Amino acid sequence: MIRLASLNTASTVTKSGLRTSLLCLSRSRLTSTSSSLATRSFSSKKEEDVKPKGIPYNKLTVGVPKERFPLEKRVAATPESVSKLVKPGFNVLIEKGAGSSSYFSDADYESAGAKIVEADQVWKESDIVMKLRPPTKEELTQLDNRTIISFLYPAQNPDLLQQLQDQKSTAFSMDCIPRTLSRGQTYDALSSQANITGYRAVVEASNEFGRFFAGQMTAAGKVPPAKVLVVGTGVAGLAAIQTAKNMGAIVRAFDVRPVTKEQVEAMGGQFLEVDYQEDGSGAGGYAKEMSKEWHAAAAKMLGKQCEEVDIVITTAAIPGRKAPLMITKAMVDKMKSGSVTVDLAAESGGNIETTVKDEKFITDNGVTCLGYTDLASRLPTTSSSLYSNNISKFLLSMGPQTTKVKDYFYIDHEDDAVRGMLTVENGKLMWPAPMPPPPVAAKKDDKPVEPEVIDYRAPYVQGAKQASYLAGSVLTVGCISPDPAFSAMFTTFALSNIIGVQVVLGVTHALHSPLMAVTNAISGTTALGGIHLLAHSNSAGVTALAAAATTLSTVNIVGGFIVTKKMLDMFKRPTDPPEYYHLYGIPAAGTMAFYTAGTMSGHVPEIDSAAATLSGLLCIGGIAGLSSQSTARLGAASGQAGVALGVASTLGHLHPDLGTTAKIATLMGIGGLAGKYIGDRVEPTSLPQTVAAFHSLVGVAASAAAIGDFANAPSPADLDKVHLASVYLATVIGSVTCTGSLVAFGKLDGRMGSAPMQHPARDQINMGLGAATLGAGAVVMGGPEVGTGLAALGGALTTSGALGWHMTASIGGADMPVVITVLNSYSGWALCAEGFMLDMPILTTVGALIGCSGAALTKIMCDAMNRDILSVILGGYGTKSSGKGEAMTFEGEVTQTSIDETCSLLMESESVIIVPGYGLAVAKGQYPLKEMVDVLRSAGKKVRFGIHPVAGRMPGQLNVLLS
Repeated sequence: MIRLASLNTASTVTKSGLRTSLLCLSRSRLTSTSSSLATRSFSSKKEEDVKPKGIPYNKLTVGVPKERFPLEKRVAATPESVSKLVKPGFNVLIEKGAGSSSYFSDADYESAGAKIVEADQVWKESDIVMKLRPPTKEELTQLDNRTIISFLYPAQNPDLLQQLQDQKSTAFSMDCIPRTLSRGQTYDALSSQANITGYRAVVEASNEFGRFFAGQMTAAGKVPPAKVLVVGTGVAGLAAIQTAKNMGAIVRAFDVRPVTKEQVEAMGGQFLEVDYQEDGSGAGGYAKEMSKEWHAAAAKMLGKQCEEVDIVITTAAIPGRKAPLMITKAMVDKMKSGSVTVDLAAESGGNIETTVKDEKFITDNGVTCLGYTDLASRLPTTSSSLYSNNISKFLLSMGPQTTKVKDYFYIDHEDDAVRGMLTVENGKLMWPAPMPPPPVAAKKDDKPVEPEVIDYRAPYVQGAKQASYLAGSVLTVGCISPDPAFSAMFTTFALSNIIGVQVVLGVTHALHSPLMAVTNAISGTTALGGIHLLAHSNSAGVTALAAAATTLSTVNIVGGFIVTKKMLDMFKRPTDPPEYYHLYGIPAAGTMAFYTAGTMSGHVPEIDSAAATLSGLLCIGGIAGLSSQSTARLGAASGQAGVALGVASTLGHLHPDLGTTAKIATLMGIGGLAGKYIGDRVEPTSLPQTVAAFHSLVGVAASAAAIGDFANAPSPADLDKVHLASVYLATVIGSVTCTGSLVAFGKLDGRMGSAPMQHPARDQINMGLGAATLGAGAVVMGGPEVGTGLAALGGALTTSGALGWHMTASIGGADMPVVITVLNSYSGWALCAEGFMLDMPILTTVGALIGCSGAALTKIMCDAMNRDILSVILGGYGTKSSGKGEAMTFEGEVTQTSIDETCSLLMESESVIIVPGYGLAVAKGQYPLKEMVDVLRSAGKKVRFGIHPVAGRMPGQLNVLLS
């Protein structure tokens, strides 16, 4: 799995795709001493000094000799691995012609930074020798007291161990890696070579076998598939199973470790079991030697299988011991003529009795028995590349892995990988490594576990309570309703809330960002309040407030719908069919013409109300259309038509004079141009913060219209309580929406720090500002004269604005997507308050729709992000704000890679899961990533995205990935 983009991540993009380099996390510098270079040995003893532990790479020379073992074609370093050693400072010597058998020329090594020398120079001038096969006695004599890293097989080579001790040498055995160590997989050369051996075994068997592996049915006749038995399902065995299966054979497998059954079956093989219960799992992931009774039962089962199968491949081995005999001569005699056996344990005695080491032997009954010990060398380029990666990465890890100081070689006994592979140190025998202490057994709690009691009645009780609260609240509103008009408006409000919740619950997660954008654009119907105020204005101040509300709302409408279109455009694919949504302009224009003719005639006075109802329905359709990608664009078009018809129905209802109409048209034209200018220049990565900025305009418009309406009243003291409450709520909610949205914009756009404001008296400040706002509201509700009322509204405007700013600033940048949904909901409630204030059902309908849908979306996002909704709404109330506790400790190991390695991993993979994060959006890497995905898919790779439900709403619009 590949995670793209996070903190400390760098990305480079080319035309061929996205090439990614994951950088290591910051390393802390540790102070200690280095060992003496004069003795050319390295100690793990601690000394009190300020110098880093170990020896710097630039003072060390690494040598790679040519392998001289019979039939060996591999080499311990490739030009690629040499370059990785030279880059941090190592000097590298390569024996002349060392890589020729693996098809690596001396010129390749020289271009990688190595020096080509004769064999004796490699052994005498190198501080560290990297080798593949165990060294000979003569080679060790030349090594003297220096360091060697190679396969050593210490259990089988006691003389080699003794010579290393006598010479005071230091040696690491590549075959002693602790295989249960997670990090050790990177250095596990046994596995990397066994994988190649298993693959090559099937290739060699197919070369000797006289039929297809895959069955075929042709006009000339039927060819049955080959039956392959793999004995031993370690790395080599699993590789053989996969290769044979890919070639079309029927594969059966057997192992003494029953835990491997699942792996075999996952590859499509049949796991054979012995009718005798005994677990052959040994220490370190290897197999152990089994009992005589088990061997007898296994022999019976294997004898029967040999009669049926065509090819037998054996891989069973026990570290430090002769390979167990699994297939006897009697079993081979029962095999069909033309059958093939491949014994991968031939070098350690063989699993098949008829095996002849390094030869092809044909039995009297026509069975070809292969005992090659150089199978990995028959793919020398690949096997050398993998081994060189294993050994060079191990060398580069010695020191930096534990000291966290790069470019210093140090043998640290605290490093499990180093200690496990350390065979001899300065002549002292260190093999075998001490076993790690057994885990401390947890104390058993003897207390009886009480069965969980499930209260099936509780949810019904809770549901009944909620139903009672709802019914009581609605009836209470009816009791205090001042007039029928209020009751009718409340009915509209309640039904719109229900519709809003139901509509937003049907919207797919990937479309939540466009949903916020379209509801934000629709909330620009605050322009209707500004238009209403312009038509009834009786002073210059009121006209100015009305003009501001109208203009800013129009900016929000036009810009909001452009942002919505840009978001939806991110989901378009080149293969999508053509779209003809412009055709919906015909019924929209026809409806406008019909309405205009009707309202101007003066004979159908109720057409204004019908038009407003239709406008509300279209706005509902705008949100409902976001339920799926197939209808999202239609939803956006419906929302645009709804807002346009709402403006038209308001003008038709007001019938303003020509001068006022021209003024409204001019203001809306200016706002529309400004909105288009802003929307056209917004980049995809800036869409969420632009929505936040547009929210602030709705807030200003709502507050301006409310204050203007109060100031425009002939006698504010005579206004009823519902009107006064609506004026107050629109003012306060608009102010909170404005300042909160500006802070959200600043944090998302990088203009403000994303860290939450951590004032120790945060909650007290919020409560104080809230109390002051409520106090001003009490004054407004008292029905004061115009001067006192405006002063109280001004105070409420100021304190609520400060409250919105402080609450939003107290929330971290990672939670801003949730904050935007809260503010989106606020803009709807402000619009709803305007509807009650101006007695305009369309504003109440649209406002309740937006407010309730925003609240529902907030709940969805809080649940997905594991946030407490009340804490988010109240500016982090109830959370710790000191920030003085202990920092979180990140455990685990960092894997460092390069651009080329990452590209190789991607191209060698069959399945890739990409987990995008915030950094990918910041780097604007969505589209290069799309190119990379296209490249991988065209190469036959399976590419999937693992995206958190909230990721599609994070800054940067990762929605394009979900599409």
